[in-house]
Amino acid sequence: MATNTTTSKRISQKRQATVRVLILLAILILANMLASRFHYGLDMTGEKRFTLSQSTKKLLRNMKDVAVVDVYLKGKMPADFIRLQEAVRDRMQSFKEYSGGHIIVHYIDPFEGKAEEEKKDIYQQLAQKGVVGRPVSEGDGAEYSEKMIFPYALVNYKGKSSPVELIENHTGATRVEVLNYSESLLEYKFASAINRLDRNVQPSIAYLVGNGESLGLQNWYMLKTLGMNYKVDTLDLTAIRHIPSTYDAVIINKPTDSFSDINKFVIDQYVMKGGHVLWCLDMLHTYMDSLQKSAQFVTTDFNLNLDDILFRYGVRVNSDFIEDLQCNLQSMIVGMDANGQPIWDKKPWIYMPYFTPSSKHPIVNNMDAVMGVFVNSIDTIANSIRKTVLLSSSKYSRTTPSPVRVNISMLMHPPTPAMMNKPYQPVAVLLEGKFSSIFQNRLPASFLHLLDSLGPQYHYRNACDSPTSMIVISDGDVFLNDVSQSSGPMEMGFWKYTTSLYANKSFLLNCLEYMTDHSGLLEARSKDNRLRLLDDGRVKAERKKWQIINIGIPIAFVLVFASCYLFFRKRKYEKASGNA
Repeated sequence: MATNTTTSKRISQKRQATVRVLILLAILILANMLASRFHYGLDMTGEKRFTLSQSTKKLLRNMKDVAVVDVYLKGKMPADFIRLQEAVRDRMQSFKEYSGGHIIVHYIDPFEGKAEEEKKDIYQQLAQKGVVGRPVSEGDGAEYSEKMIFPYALVNYKGKSSPVELIENHTGATRVEVLNYSESLLEYKFASAINRLDRNVQPSIAYLVGNGESLGLQNWYMLKTLGMNYKVDTLDLTAIRHIPSTYDAVIINKPTDSFSDINKFVIDQYVMKGGHVLWCLDMLHTYMDSLQKSAQFVTTDFNLNLDDILFRYGVRVNSDFIEDLQCNLQSMIVGMDANGQPIWDKKPWIYMPYFTPSSKHPIVNNMDAVMGVFVNSIDTIANSIRKTVLLSSSKYSRTTPSPVRVNISMLMHPPTPAMMNKPYQPVAVLLEGKFSSIFQNRLPASFLHLLDSLGPQYHYRNACDSPTSMIVISDGDVFLNDVSQSSGPMEMGFWKYTTSLYANKSFLLNCLEYMTDHSGLLEARSKDNRLRLLDDGRVKAERKKWQIINIGIPIAFVLVFASCYLFFRKRKYEKASGNA
């Protein structure tokens, strides 16, 4: 009887074990099926780096067509680039989930399986699409190697395509920091590309001329950049009596002639009707030809006649120069060699500052430094308009009022930090709110009646019906480009003496996007992926301790658990045998 009972128990135990295994397999299969269809993660990071912004989610949920994203960052590459590749995969996975399957991603290595003679044609084909190769090095000494990678993606949507650069430059940052910074911008870049391609009508920008505004080769890169994102027209302010409301924003870039009251009236009424203005102003004339010939010049005022209208809106651009120890290097002759040839050297030039954004505003948050040339300071005026300083000078800066005598010899004798007694001077200010007209209570009734008779578009308004915005930048050169005699126009923000590339282009696009695009996608730029780096000193000093904690203790826990399990299992079966 005992033998039969034991046999029955074993058969029952085997059946139970089989059922348990089958149930476990079913749970695993079901879990994998659900995981492949539904993806959910808990973002425990302080900066919410893995959580999409609400504006991005809204954009993706409203997608009607399928967007195909070709990611060219694939293949063998250094470990830090592989991390960026994984970040792109994670971000694209998030995009897929919220788009409801309207995102298809292809990961492509352009040179995979290609012969050397084919690679040149492939490189040129990709360059025509805006996808440019980048050489990266890995290792050192005998193991040093260099490889060409393509840190780009191409977003194809609604029959159009837009390249997305996956790596963003950051002045003075290591490669690890640059890649981490680039990772923080992935959401914004992909969402912005989809949003741009989704528009049926591009926003319109008017580039105002007629008051000596800069327009020529120095504007080539600016107008090219704007043309890729907006419909751009030039508009002669002296030949019109109103700016059409069809223009989402207007740009006033480095005027040199005085503005008449009629000119100001046209701008003022455009603002009162909800228009946006990007002001880029130089108050002082800088005679660069004299600097090259006689090594010095004395500034004169442009007398733009804009003080009253800007004051009414909430700012004053001063007739002075900011001198800043955070500045670019300028090439100069420091002596002659034995053959009578000039000896050139690079010295800091306090009139060529660059501005590192400290504001958390979406326009400049996470943005690289912006280069300036002979920059004025800005004062803000107390009124109902909300003011946000986007860019300002460094801690070691000061202002010199006009007339300013600029001499190239100042390169040899820069001021000391103790002399820089006016830190953090504003140079770019965002103004937001309901502006009031400078012509309020100044116009005769007959003139107002005449305006009404010309049509509703000419009707005078003494204040904005709804909030609008404008940005005032006290540098007329901030969006201009240098011109090389051999290669033509250079990139905006490129400083030839140090081959540094500043974020002037990003600043331009962010300013206009904030004023003209109300999707809120610029919010995604504010994400900050912090690098939580280890302390090298503690790593070396406490290496053994943390090796024991991270490796030894987990193994010890497993051994203790296994010993306890075997002990209690043995006791259980000993009791069962004794009872039998």
